[in-house]
Amino acid sequence: MADFDYDVLVIGAGPGGYVAAIRAAQLGLKTACAESRETLGGTCLNVGCIPSKALLHASELYEEAAGGALAKLGVRIDKMSLDLDTMQGQRQDAVKGLTGGIEFLFKKNKVDWLKGLATFTGPNAVEVAGKAVTAKNIVIATGSSVAPLPGVAVDNKKGLIVDSTGALELDKVPDRLVVIGGGVIGLELGSVWRRLGAKVTVVEYLDQILPGMDGEVRKEASKIFKKQGFDYKLGTKVTGAKVKGKHVELTVEPAAGGDVETIEADVVLVSIGRRPNTEGLGLDKIGLELNARGQIETDHDFATKVPGVWAIGDVIPGPMLAHKAEDEGIAVAENIAGLTGIVNHDVIPSVVYTSPEIAGVGLTEEAAKERGAVKVGKFPMLANSRAKTNHEPDGFVKVIADAETDRVLGVWIIASVAGTMIAQAAQAMEFGASSEDIAYTCHAHPTHSEAIKEAAMAVTGKPIHM
Repeated sequence: MADFDYDVLVIGAGPGGYVAAIRAAQLGLKTACAESRETLGGTCLNVGCIPSKALLHASELYEEAAGGALAKLGVRIDKMSLDLDTMQGQRQDAVKGLTGGIEFLFKKNKVDWLKGLATFTGPNAVEVAGKAVTAKNIVIATGSSVAPLPGVAVDNKKGLIVDSTGALELDKVPDRLVVIGGGVIGLELGSVWRRLGAKVTVVEYLDQILPGMDGEVRKEASKIFKKQGFDYKLGTKVTGAKVKGKHVELTVEPAAGGDVETIEADVVLVSIGRRPNTEGLGLDKIGLELNARGQIETDHDFATKVPGVWAIGDVIPGPMLAHKAEDEGIAVAENIAGLTGIVNHDVIPSVVYTSPEIAGVGLTEEAAKERGAVKVGKFPMLANSRAKTNHEPDGFVKVIADAETDRVLGVWIIASVAGTMIAQAAQAMEFGASSEDIAYTCHAHPTHSEAIKEAAMAVTGKPIHM
């Protein structure tokens, strides 16, 4: 048998990669993780999930104070101002703490951090920072990066046309921010700067925001955000962008064709999606091709067609979500170790961390109806006692169940804490719950989660509080 430097080498230390490395080491496998970034954690911890949530939370508190919401609760602030430097500083502190935490976990679990980009040189072999490394199993977990938009050149250093990374680093609040793309990232970052005082316009190629989500949720979210101050240009295509002094001129036209229009902005955020990071991996050296979408295809165990090479996270088909990658990281490590690692891709929750939050798991109502007859139960947050005491009337819970078996097929939520609430729905679906199971489960009062119970009751009969 050939001798290898490692049992497992993971390429990439994002949520999927670092979790895979730690789990493999826990299972007794000699493990290394190659990462070219100066800190561990990948996009999510460094310039994605974590820093954006730090700014989202801080901007929510600012708006509560500046917008008078706290005053209505009897919390008067006679003098207040925005200290953007401090707000950005606490974002950086959050990132530093969490990325350092992963480095500690690597040391604790004896995972070697190979600093540099790993490139395949042949079967079971890579080169990292000029050094040859061999491994019996190699896991590709290189994540994704911002998808470019033709005609719109991103330059984060200038801070006029930025991507999601640049939008986190702005040193002043723009008067006019144009967000290209009405998806999750654009709406989250757009909401940060809107709360801090920017006039935000969202330009979206499709006729609705939040593509892929439940139709009713998309419409309700659009109404809520419009009420908050978002402007929309839906069904609109961006054809170009020019920097003129300290401003940007965007040219747009109807997606179906029509007259060209110019929009002037102080900052333009390009947020039209992400693409897998496969460039520079040397996949041709091992005969591994990409599919039509630039992804690596795997089997149910996350093995590629090349023996000893595995792939997880954003580089394979499926939603580009950190928690999906984490679960796949655990599963692939267990499969390599000879155990049974499984991820149920039908029950992957998704969350939009706006205010209110939007969350969903399972099928949309539209997708469920394509498969057969369904029953739908809804309950408005306006009728939920905790939402009422917290002055959070916007949103609803929607439970979609199979008309014959009553098995829950999907749950969609708009609520202040929807991201937390959706965990209950995901767990119920993982256990194959019916709407009746949820309806007959006692929920603590007063909590936002009672709205899930009431929505489930609406499927099987009638909710009590509506």
